Amino acid sequence: MDKKELPFLTASQLSRLIETKEVSPVEATEAYLDRIQEIDPKLNSYITVTGEQALESARQAEQEIATGRYRGPLHGVPMAVKDQFNTAGILTTGGSSILKDNIPDEDATVITNLKKAGAVMLGKLNMSEFAMAEIYNHPYGTPRNPWDLERNPGTSSSGSGAATAASLCATSLGEDTGGSIRGPANFSGLVGLRPSYGRVSRYGVLGGSWSMDTVGPISRSVEDAAITIQAIAGYDPKDSYSWNVPVPDYRQALTGDVQGIRLGVVQERMDSPNLDSEFRDTVAKAISVLGELGASSEDVSIPLAPHAGALTMSILSVEWSNLHRPLFEPNIDELDHNNKIRFLTGSIIPAQFYYKAQKIRAVLRQQILNALDKVDVLVLPTGPVTAPLVESVPGIESKEHALT
Repeated sequence: MDKKELPFLTASQLSRLIETKEVSPVEATEAYLDRIQEIDPKLNSYITVTGEQALESARQAEQEIATGRYRGPLHGVPMAVKDQFNTAGILTTGGSSILKDNIPDEDATVITNLKKAGAVMLGKLNMSEFAMAEIYNHPYGTPRNPWDLERNPGTSSSGSGAATAASLCATSLGEDTGGSIRGPANFSGLVGLRPSYGRVSRYGVLGGSWSMDTVGPISRSVEDAAITIQAIAGYDPKDSYSWNVPVPDYRQALTGDVQGIRLGVVQERMDSPNLDSEFRDTVAKAISVLGELGASSEDVSIPLAPHAGALTMSILSVEWSNLHRPLFEPNIDELDHNNKIRFLTGSIIPAQFYYKAQKIRAVLRQQILNALDKVDVLVLPTGPVTAPLVESVPGIESKEHALT
C-alpha cells in the first residue's frame, strides 16, 4: 500500500495491518506527519505537533511488535489529543494565551493509559479557550471544517473534530461538558462518544465543570471509538468521581445485531421548531433502517429536554467561573471577550439559583431514567443545524450557544 494512503484508513483498519506487520508504526506515523505538514496550515487543527516524540514512540512500538510484545488495538496507531489534557514536558495551553508557557510535569491519567496501550501521540489539538469560548480570532489560529473551510468544525473540541475528519490522526480524544465531543462529531460526520460520568478519569484535565466533565473519543467509525475508549476507561483513585467497576470489551460488543432492540424517539427534540428539516428526515431514515434490521421504535417524552441547554449553561457558568477564578482574576485582560463576560456572569450567580438548577437537573435525569425503563436506547438529533459559517458564529443566538 502506498504510504500516502495510510492516513485514510480507519484506526481499526490500520491497527490490523500493524498487528500483522503489513504496515510498520514508523511508516504510518511518517505518513501522518507528512499529511499534517501539508494540510494543517489550512485547518489549524493542531496547536503543537510532537513529531520527534511520535517517531520515537513509533520505533518503540515497532520493536515491541516485532518481538511479540503486542499491547492491543492502539499499539503503534498514530492519534492526537485535545490540548486540554496535561502532557508531561509538552506544552498544554487549554486553547488560551494565558497558558502559552504551561508545560506540565505530569501526564493526565488518560495520557498515561494511552501510553500503556502503545498509542503514538502526534500532538495536541486546537480547542476553544478553556473549553468555553467561540473559535474565531483564536490565539492559535481559527480551526476550520475540512469539509468546507468557511465553516465551523464545532466547539470546544474543534481541533479533534477537524483533524480526525481530515485524516490528520487515526483517532482522537476530546472532552465533553455540554456537547464538546458530540458537536464537532456532528459538524464533521464523525462518531463522538461522551461516556457515562465517571467511566473515564479526568485527573490532569483542565476541567470546566466538576459535575459534568467527561473524556471520550472522536473517531471515524464506531469500532474506532470502541478501541479508543477501551484504552482510556477504568477506575482511577486520583479522580474521586471515577467508577470502580469493570470495563467491558467494547469491541466485542459490536455484533451488528439490533434484533429486538427498543428505540425511544424523543419527541421534544424531534418536534423542536429549531430543528432543521434535513436533520429530522435523516434521523427518521436511520430509525427506518434499524427497523428493517429488527429494532422496534416508539415515541417517548422527556418534558424538560427543551430546557437542557439553558440548564447546562446555568450550572456550567458557576462551576467554570469558580474553578478557574485563581487563574482568571489576575489575567482577565487576556481572556477572550466572551469568556470574560462568562466569568464575570458566573461569578455573580447566587447560590440559590445554582441549587435550583441542580434540583431541576435531578428531575431531568429521572425523566430520562423513566424513559429508559420502557426502551433500550434514546434516539434524538445531536444538534438542530448543520455547521455554520465561521464568520456567523458570533451572531448565533444564545439558545444555540447552549446547544454547542
